[in-house]
Amino acid sequence: MILFRDHARFTSLLDRAQSGLVAMFQPLIRLDTMDVVAHEGLARSTETLGNISTPELLNLARAEGRLGEFELTAARTVCGAFAAQKNHGRLLVNLSAQAFMQESIKPDDLLAALSTGGMDLSRITIELTERDIVDEPARLAHALGYLRAHGVRFALDDFGNGHSNFEMWNEIHPEVVKIDRYLIHGLAKSAERLAIVRALCQVAETLGADLVGEGVEDVDDLRMLRELGIPFAQGFLLGRPIPHTIDTIDDSVRASLDGDVIAVPPRPRGPVTQRPMHLGHLVIEAPALTAHHTNHDVIAIFTQQPELHALAVVEDDHPVGLINRRVFSERMAQPYTRELYGRKSCTAFMHEAPLLCDVRQSLESMADILRGQDQRYLSDGFVITREGQYLGLGTGESLVRRVTELRIEAARYANPLTFLPGNIPVTEHVARLLRAEVPFTVAYVDLNHFKPFNDQYGYFRGDEMIRLLAGTLTTQVNPRCDFVGHIGGDDFLLVLQSDDWDARCRHMVELFNQRSRSLFADEDIARQGIVGEDRHGNTQFFPLTTVAIGAVRVAPPFPGHPETLATLAARAKRHAKRAQVGFYLLAGES
Repeated sequence: MILFRDHARFTSLLDRAQSGLVAMFQPLIRLDTMDVVAHEGLARSTETLGNISTPELLNLARAEGRLGEFELTAARTVCGAFAAQKNHGRLLVNLSAQAFMQESIKPDDLLAALSTGGMDLSRITIELTERDIVDEPARLAHALGYLRAHGVRFALDDFGNGHSNFEMWNEIHPEVVKIDRYLIHGLAKSAERLAIVRALCQVAETLGADLVGEGVEDVDDLRMLRELGIPFAQGFLLGRPIPHTIDTIDDSVRASLDGDVIAVPPRPRGPVTQRPMHLGHLVIEAPALTAHHTNHDVIAIFTQQPELHALAVVEDDHPVGLINRRVFSERMAQPYTRELYGRKSCTAFMHEAPLLCDVRQSLESMADILRGQDQRYLSDGFVITREGQYLGLGTGESLVRRVTELRIEAARYANPLTFLPGNIPVTEHVARLLRAEVPFTVAYVDLNHFKPFNDQYGYFRGDEMIRLLAGTLTTQVNPRCDFVGHIGGDDFLLVLQSDDWDARCRHMVELFNQRSRSLFADEDIARQGIVGEDRHGNTQFFPLTTVAIGAVRVAPPFPGHPETLATLAARAKRHAKRAQVGFYLLAGES
């Protein structure tokens, strides 16, 4: 950071910047052709300025009230250098609102700076940087009109960060909007970023702007930008800032995009990803007791704080018990109990094994407690700790309500039991592969004899088996190119691009059939099945639950509708079940 103690020295830096800057150029790529169509011009300091960074020079210029003046110097530097290189593409020049709103700078000054070296103004796009808050975007839009009249175009820089916002977009109507690196970096792995960028694509189409993805460093992110229909991209993967312009990008980048694998889009991992919530949001501040407190003390606290459902008992700040208000009150109401136990330690009526939960624990993870055998938490609630020490209490009622809300929200975009994508995302992904005309496999997954198991062991155990199947499928696919969808009940659909898809499917069958045995009672394992009722109410012996996978290979000529493939995969699954084989490939159809 610059400390402005030597005022004269730093002021002279700005004066010397008139001849102490050099231009660097970073390419901008058109994604459908992978051609270099433009360069962003960047001014950098030289040794004559002590190699001070550009942000430091900008901060100095702002402090001196000379920001607009310095930016015009930088614009002259990059425009003159670009014109000298005889490049035929466009030039992107960075300017802040100060360059247009500062009264000492006239429109002719801007035009003269941008025309340095005979630069054609119609080939210039000015990037409006987010260095300053623009209080009056409409006034800025009016100032930009002078340059627009001479053919200059405008881009809104770093959208999604800093001061770039929808008000600026709507008021100045830029021809280009550059999406900030924060949204682009990791785009192919973040469902949240993907959702935002998709929304920006719709806004850009409505407002007539071209989008540029900034900060591209990963091939998967570049592929996702191209698939979204974003026309332009920029970043270190495509080219770093260098002193000269380039005509083509590196062949290795082109080769990496020529693969025939369509990456699986990221998906939310449940509502907690969308609405982060943990036990700290449910904590109730409540006093804690020790073994030295008596039952009379408990009565006094419950009387003073009638809203408390329980009290925690601690030893060295670590919870060791929980006193349930209702249970305590019922016991103390018994004849002679107050007289006999009133002065005794409060530990006499505490539960010695309370449910302890860390404050950072997610509500999503607490859903397992709702399915557990011990349901005391419904009346006792639970103790919330931080690093093992007492923090506060939580109620079973608030836990049930919040987890239920999360489940309802999750059901809007994924199966609420497994959080895997449902019918619509599956259909959308199959449609993507059909449009790309790449070979893939669709596999229908279903459980054999699941209803008798569900009837015998109950829905909690049935849900556990479905989650076991989901976990088996998701851990045995290649997450980058294989898609797992949960289309309802015990039915799943796999969309596989892995070369070894056949071996993966067969291993899924073997692995699940082995793991699922842990969900059966020993006597059922011993006789290799259970006795239950069929769909008509007749008593029958059913084998242990296993999995069946039916697959269909999709290759040219490709069908026109994704639904056709789901029907064929379901037919293959029926063959697998009838033949009592774990895996069946439907041959000769696509």
